[in-house]
Amino acid sequence: MAESPRERTLVKLRTPIEVRFKFLSKTRQDVEQEQIYDGVAPAISAQGCVVSGRIPRLDWLPDLLTQKMMLGINLLLPNDPDPIKALGEVGWIEKIDEATGKCQVGVTFKDIQPADRNKIFAHQVKAQLPGG
Repeated sequence: MAESPRERTLVKLRTPIEVRFKFLSKTRQDVEQEQIYDGVAPAISAQGCVVSGRIPRLDWLPDLLTQKMMLGINLLLPNDPDPIKALGEVGWIEKIDEATGKCQVGVTFKDIQPADRNKIFAHQVKAQLPGG
């Protein structure tokens, strides 16, 4: 089976990057939006990433998929003390475990500093090198 365009631009990482994320919405006021959630990014590019983590409320799915709710993301690259901060839109959501709320979410970066995008690109290149 051929790779989709979204899978071709993402580099699957040998060691996933730690991610902290928050759900952001101008139209919802749910208490769960105040929390910061932990996850990992098993694949990344300078344009976006896959976030493997928890969606605390299934009723958020329509808002996530219609970009009424965004993700505030902090990517914690190895050996970099400063997290990469990005605002992202959800493009797709894979199977959700109803018991835990865990799933994989495809995120496109909508707001990220150019220097941080360059850090991701450098990390992506390094991840493809032998021993990277």
